[in-house]
Amino acid sequence: MAEYIMDLRKLVGSRPLLQTGAGVIVVDEAGRILLQRRSDNGCWDYAGGSMELGEEAEETARRELLEETGLTACRLELFNVFSGEDMHYIYPNGDEVYNVDIVYICREYSGRLRPQEGEVEELRYFDADRLPDNISPPSRKVLERWLRAGSR
Repeated sequence: MAEYIMDLRKLVGSRPLLQTGAGVIVVDEAGRILLQRRSDNGCWDYAGGSMELGEEAEETARRELLEETGLTACRLELFNVFSGEDMHYIYPNGDEVYNVDIVYICREYSGRLRPQEGEVEELRYFDADRLPDNISPPSRKVLERWLRAGSR
């Protein structure tokens, strides 16, 4: 979790926060999507996380992808910005957020898959028509839009 958000939590506790972050939908050469099983809720999600103060959205996306998966993005394409009620989430520890998620698509990357210790239990590629049922709640809207866009 971002240091900025952790510092805010010390002041406001679990009260709702507007949380801005960036995520990356990694698509391999076979058109499969890379998902990670999160340690905090056991659900599947794309790589991503909160922005730090002064950080650009694309920097956040690249940093989170590397930290969580071991992959380095060679090229990112802006997919969409997601916000609103569908992005509301209460973490298992009770922290409440309204996410603003700036999501990128990445088809060109390097590195070897390496799940981030303490945050990611497993990394796995999924066919677009065989995504797992237990997608992390704030990411459902994003992945549904990705599927409707033709898994581009």
